Amino acid sequence: MCSLIKPFLYVQNTKGIVGVFSRLCCSSAGIPQYETLAVSVPKKYVFHVELNRPTKLNTFTPTMWSELSACFTTLSDNPECRVVILSGQGKHFTGGIDLNAFVESASVAHELSDVARKARFLHKMIVQYQNGITALENCVKPVLAVVHNACVGAGVDLITAADIRYCTEGAWFQVKEVDVGLAADVGTLQRLPKVIGSASIARELCFTARKLPSKEALEIGLVSKVYPDRDSAIEQVLEVAQTIASKSPVAVQVTKQSLVYSQSRPTNEGLEHIALLNQTMLQSDDLTKAAMAQATKSEPEFDDL
Repeated sequence: MCSLIKPFLYVQNTKGIVGVFSRLCCSSAGIPQYETLAVSVPKKYVFHVELNRPTKLNTFTPTMWSELSACFTTLSDNPECRVVILSGQGKHFTGGIDLNAFVESASVAHELSDVARKARFLHKMIVQYQNGITALENCVKPVLAVVHNACVGAGVDLITAADIRYCTEGAWFQVKEVDVGLAADVGTLQRLPKVIGSASIARELCFTARKLPSKEALEIGLVSKVYPDRDSAIEQVLEVAQTIASKSPVAVQVTKQSLVYSQSRPTNEGLEHIALLNQTMLQSDDLTKAAMAQATKSEPEFDDL
C-alpha cells in the first residue's frame, strides 16, 4: 500500500486559481455539481460530499481546492442542508496532493525571475488552498468526515477542519510533508494539536511522518469511532447525521459557530461571543417548538434556516 500511495506525496500545490464558478452548474434537483466532487442527498437535510477522483486516489488538484471552497460555501448557505457527510470514492480516502499537478504549478512560479514576485505568487496560492480547507470550518453546518484506507497529507488537513471524524479499520493517516522537504501549510500544524489535545503526539506525527493506524487514531482522539468498512461506516454515520438534522438548525449552527470561535480563544471571549449570538437566537420560534415537543413527547419540526 505504501508503494501505491508514494507517487502522490503531499506537496503544496501552487497553480493559479481555477475559475471554478465557470464550471459549476446545478442539477434539476438543485444539487450542486462539480468536476472533482460528487454531491448527493441520501436523506432529507443530509448532504453527502465525496472526493471524486477515484482513479487518481482522490488526489488534490487546483480544481479540487477551488471546488471544496465553492462547495462548502454553497452548502453553508443552503437552507435545505443541515448536515454534511464527507467521504472519498474508490479505494482510498485520499493520497494527498497530485504530484503531476504540483510540478506543473511549480513551473509557473519558477518562471518568475524576481524573488519578491515569486514569493507573492506562492503566498497567494497557499492562502487559496488554505481557504479550500477552512471552508469546512467556516461552513455553519456540521461536517462529519468518514475516512477509509489512506488519508495522506492534504487529507489530514481536510479532516482536521471537519467537526467529527470516523474511519474504517483499514484506515491510516500520515502527515507526509517533512518527507518531501517542506512544512505543512494548509492547516494540519494549526488544527491537529487542538483536535487530539496533545502537542507531543501531534509533533511526533509531524516530525517523523510515520503512519498512524486506525486503532491509534481512535486512542488519541483523532476519530470518534472505527467501523469495519466504508459501507458500514457511511450507514452508521448517516444515522448520526439524521439525528443532528432533526434538531433545531438554529441551535446546531450557533453551537458550531461558538465551538469554532472558542477553540482558539480565552474562555471569557468565548462566553461573550455566545452571549452576543444568543441575545438574538433565544428569540427564535425553535425554542418554543422544542419545549412543546418535550412536553408532549412528540417530534418537533423546525423550519429551514
